[in-house]
Amino acid sequence: MPPRTSLLRNLIASFLAAAGLAGISGNVSLSSANAAPIEPLHPAASDWQTIAHDTLGFKISYPGSVFQPAPEQPSSVGQVLVSRDGTAKLLIAAFDNEADSSLAEYRAHVLETSYPRAEIDYAPVRKSWFVLSGNREGTTFYERVSFTCQGRRITSWAMLYPYAQRHYYDRILEQIARTFQPSRTAPSGC
Repeated sequence: MPPRTSLLRNLIASFLAAAGLAGISGNVSLSSANAAPIEPLHPAASDWQTIAHDTLGFKISYPGSVFQPAPEQPSSVGQVLVSRDGTAKLLIAAFDNEADSSLAEYRAHVLETSYPRAEIDYAPVRKSWFVLSGNREGTTFYERVSFTCQGRRITSWAMLYPYAQRHYYDRILEQIARTFQPSRTAPSGC
């Protein structure tokens, strides 16, 4: 994969590594039976902010009471947000499909590089998008990838959060998902 195509992969991989999840062997299967929910007090999802990229055409909203932009942004093609308590991440990026990957090829790449040994519990695939959602070693993830511009552009957003705090973050995830608009044909073209 060319460097720009793997931007979100690298961002997610670095967050998984920072959480101590990268390179851990073994197959961990999480369920409510072996992970007790620990729910610290969290702020209500309010003060909604919108990230919109004029050139790449994507748009997504998030609760400013919960997430804030990470101090250092790695690229102009995406954005990383971190929960105020540091336990959750929200990432969005759009980039050209320079490798000319098919949706199926890119999905396989995402599974292999970002979520090996994960327990996938939701994974719809449609003509121009797919979702991967599940758990891996105490972290819940949800990633939606959309192919636009006849497959020439990939827009992807992901949210990673502690499985033990899923009851809180699942509700926020559902609200964020309703606001997502993938890249469209920008005035400058795809």
